[in-house]
Amino acid sequence: MTTAIVTDQRFDLHTWHGHVEQASRLHAIQRAIQSAGLLGYLKPLPIRPATEAELLAVHSPHMLHRVRQLASYGGGQIDSDTYVTADSWEVGLLAAGATICLAEAIAEGRCHNGFALVRPPGHHATDTRSMGFCLFNNIAIAARVLLDRYGFKRIAIIDFDVHHGNGTQDIFYRDGRVLFCSTHASPLYPGTGAMHEMGDPRTAGGATLNVPLPYSTGDQGYDRVFRQIIGPALRRFQPDMMLISAGFDAHWSDPIGPMALSVNGFARIVQHLLNWAAELCDGRIGFVLEGGYSLPALAAGVVATLRLMAGMDPGPDPMGGVQAPEPAIDHIITALQNQHPLLMQTGYQGEA
Repeated sequence: MTTAIVTDQRFDLHTWHGHVEQASRLHAIQRAIQSAGLLGYLKPLPIRPATEAELLAVHSPHMLHRVRQLASYGGGQIDSDTYVTADSWEVGLLAAGATICLAEAIAEGRCHNGFALVRPPGHHATDTRSMGFCLFNNIAIAARVLLDRYGFKRIAIIDFDVHHGNGTQDIFYRDGRVLFCSTHASPLYPGTGAMHEMGDPRTAGGATLNVPLPYSTGDQGYDRVFRQIIGPALRRFQPDMMLISAGFDAHWSDPIGPMALSVNGFARIVQHLLNWAAELCDGRIGFVLEGGYSLPALAAGVVATLRLMAGMDPGPDPMGGVQAPEPAIDHIITALQNQHPLLMQTGYQGEA
C-alpha cells in the first residue's frame, strides 16, 4: 500500500500575525510525522501551482481578481476572518495545485491514497467569494479536474470539519455527479448546512447530505452518524473516488470548535472512510486538510490518519477523551433516514 503526501514550505508565506490559521499548524504536523517515524512510509509527490484555467472552472474571474489585487497591494483583509498577504496569490495557487496533484496521482494509480497537507484551507470558498480563512476551494478544484479529465462519473466529498463546508456545497449543489456530505456543529459559522439542503431537485436532488449536530457531540455520536447515515449514503451513491475535507477542529480541545471528538474518535471516522473506499472505489481516497486549531490535536489527528492510510493501527491517543454524556441525536438520524433520498428505499434516481 502506497500512501502519498503533498506539502510545501512555501505555505508558510501565507500567515497573518495573531490569526489562528497560520504556519504553525503545518509545522506541528510535520514535527509529529517525524517523531512518529512515519516519513519512511509516505511517498512525497512533486507539486505545481494550479493554473488560472483550473481555478476558473470553479471560481469567478472577479473572485480571483480580488485575491490577486489584494496580494499586489501587499495584503489586506477580505473579511474579518480572511486575510491575504503579499504572497497569498501564489500560495493559494500552490495549495490548489498540490490538491490536484494528489487527486491525479490517486486517479492514475501512482498511489493508493494520500493526504494533501495544504493551507490556506478551502471548503468555505464559494464560486464567487473567498471567506472563512479560505481563498480558493482546493478540494472542489481537484474534484472538477477528476470529472473533466479522468472520466469519473461520480465523486463523493465527505467533510468532517466542525464547520459546514458551504463553499463546496454551493459549487456542486446543482451537479448530481458530486455527492457532498457534511457533519458539522450547528448553530455555528457560517450558518448553512441544514438537513433540508439536499441539492437542487431539478438536477442533483439527494446529492447533498448535511448532518448538523448539537454542541458536545463526541466519539459515540459521530460514529453513529458515519455508520448509520454516511456509509449507507455512499453505498447508494457508488462513487468512483472519495475526497475528504479533513478538519480536526471538532476535537474537544479546539479553541474555536464546540464539539467533543477525541483523536481516537477521528481515527474511527477515518477507518470507516477507508473501509468504504476499499469496498466502493478500489481504495481511491484522498484527504485534504481543512481546519484544526489546537496544535497538539491537529498533529495527533493527522498522524493517526496517516497511520491508518498506510495500513497500521492509529497508535495511542495522546490527549484522551471527554467523559461527559453526549447530547441525543436520535431525532437527527431518524429525520435523515425518513427524508433524505439516498437513505430512503425509494426517491433517489441518481445521475442520468
